[in-house]
Amino acid sequence: MAVDFRAKQAEFAAYIRNPANPAPADVKPERMAMYRELFFNNIDSCLSTNFPVLRTLLNDQQWQALCKDFFAKHACKTPYFSEIAEEFLDYLQTRNYADDYPFLWELAHYEWVEMALAIAKDEPVYGDAEFIEQLGERCLALSPVAWLLAYQYPVQQISPDYLPTEPPAEVTYLVVYRDQHHDVHFMQAVPLSFRLLQLLEQQPMTIATAMQTLSAELPNLNSEALLQHALTSLQAMAAKGIIIPSLD
Repeated sequence: MAVDFRAKQAEFAAYIRNPANPAPADVKPERMAMYRELFFNNIDSCLSTNFPVLRTLLNDQQWQALCKDFFAKHACKTPYFSEIAEEFLDYLQTRNYADDYPFLWELAHYEWVEMALAIAKDEPVYGDAEFIEQLGERCLALSPVAWLLAYQYPVQQISPDYLPTEPPAEVTYLVVYRDQHHDVHFMQAVPLSFRLLQLLEQQPMTIATAMQTLSAELPNLNSEALLQHALTSLQAMAAKGIIIPSLD
């Protein structure tokens, strides 16, 4: 008799994802168990590697239950294994850990960013020493591999010894960037520097143009002090590869 390959494949996959589903009758149970273990272990290993801090917060039973639920219930939209971690983020948004881990999604996102930036395809043109020296006269842009992140919780501090139950009064501003050597770094930013980077993310501009916007937003700040802060901050960030020359 002809075999409906699509139906057989769906039956096979359904059991692999969740053994509560009927197993294919024409495959030995021990072989199906082996297949399931291999597939699940790949998912478990991928998630453990991409979310190491999150993994340490959960005991083995909690972690296994979380991974199995993701494996069984989440319909991934990508065929690429490197994008499984991003699918896990989508899955976590459907979970309710607010009572025990209200920071869980933000922590997972923070951990995902490092991998996402490491494999990002963008290849920015970084500025040289002359660019940094002449920064005040140049049109500036935010590197496409520099991401601006704002979290309710200080995710960079979370560990088994620090599990906040309430967000602090101040937002945590982070800049995550990939340098010329393809190494990923995290840097905490003060609100003023973060806002300056947001302006450059929206549109390349000179420091003078950025100062006009900031001065309008912060009329109580001394314009000269504001300019000096901006110039010093941006030069330091240009040296790190966060700020690059605009090619427009």
